[in-house]
Amino acid sequence: MVHLPSETTILQVIPDLNSGGAERTTLDVAKAVVEAGGKALVASQGGQMVPELEALGAEHIVLPVKSKNPATLWKNAARLAEIVTTRKVSLLHARSRAPAWSCLWAARRTRTPFVTTYHGTYNQSNALKSWYNSVMARGDAVIANSHFICGLIEDRHPFAKGKITVIQRGSDLKGLLPDNVSALRLQALKDQWGIPMGRPILLNMARLTAWKGQRVVIEAMALLQDRLPSDPIAILAGDAQGRDGYLAELKKLIADNGLQDKVRIVGHCADVPAAMALADIAIVASVEPEAFGRAAVEAQAARVPVIVSNLGAVPETVLSPPDAAESERTGWRVAPGDPQALADAIVRVLGQDVDEKNKMADRALAHVRQNFSVETMCARTLGVYAGLLGT
Repeated sequence: MVHLPSETTILQVIPDLNSGGAERTTLDVAKAVVEAGGKALVASQGGQMVPELEALGAEHIVLPVKSKNPATLWKNAARLAEIVTTRKVSLLHARSRAPAWSCLWAARRTRTPFVTTYHGTYNQSNALKSWYNSVMARGDAVIANSHFICGLIEDRHPFAKGKITVIQRGSDLKGLLPDNVSALRLQALKDQWGIPMGRPILLNMARLTAWKGQRVVIEAMALLQDRLPSDPIAILAGDAQGRDGYLAELKKLIADNGLQDKVRIVGHCADVPAAMALADIAIVASVEPEAFGRAAVEAQAARVPVIVSNLGAVPETVLSPPDAAESERTGWRVAPGDPQALADAIVRVLGQDVDEKNKMADRALAHVRQNFSVETMCARTLGVYAGLLGT
């Protein structure tokens, strides 16, 4: 692990600290900064993960950095410049577009090194959007969280070539192993979700937003009615984050297909390892490209068979023909937005014999251990910091 001088202070800026891969990565890196001997600050609008951040030894600063209002962005730049000066911040790291503009202006005012992480694919439908997105490529160093995203940045923002480092997201692989999840945690989650004995669990863990493909999961469950004697239950675990209209659409789709006993919307799940330990299959049903796909990595780390949409960064996280030999397969890829393909894959996975399932789980675990540990991600991120700071 990289060592940071005690006077090193890293300020990460992210819209909020509710749920999501970027938010989890923010906490992981803050912890690594503290463990490396530096000081970790995080500025955000707040959220349910703040107590966890503070328990890691980092400090949270409340700022309205979720706002896209130009006046607020400019005011946030002034506030951040003041924080940089008074707290002797060594480096600014922005993880979203709106706060990145404020960070860029603050970094220029204070001559502070500036890092960005390009966490998403970001809609780019016109020239204005292109300019707005470009801030994520304007760091002194630009982190891409997959090779897919690296290619996207180079295509969209050629000026960033030479500054991009690919650092794929990492997960706490040890904590995800089923043997490290207590029976008490499993029972607590079973009780919370009201899961009956003996029915396979199909877990879709993603915030409730249309591009994550919850509709596809529901439609696949409708196609599976009376097709499987085991009568599986699909669990949609994710925070709606205020998308009440979309939540209502999902509930109506469940009711219209008579799936009230087969699909459950359970809200945010704080205990991911326990959820994975309960699951018989993990499903990533995204209908737009994933910038990385952490849920697929976590499923493989938990030895859970995984079915993913075949787009975006998926080929980097789940090995499958034609990009890998059948003997190297670690999961299944299906066409995005195709409930029939998803239903067929579910039937195939539930039909695996124990020996086949265990061999695939062993391959999947070895794959993610080699490529996607949180320790590797944090070490490489701190390496980027050290390179800019000359430490």
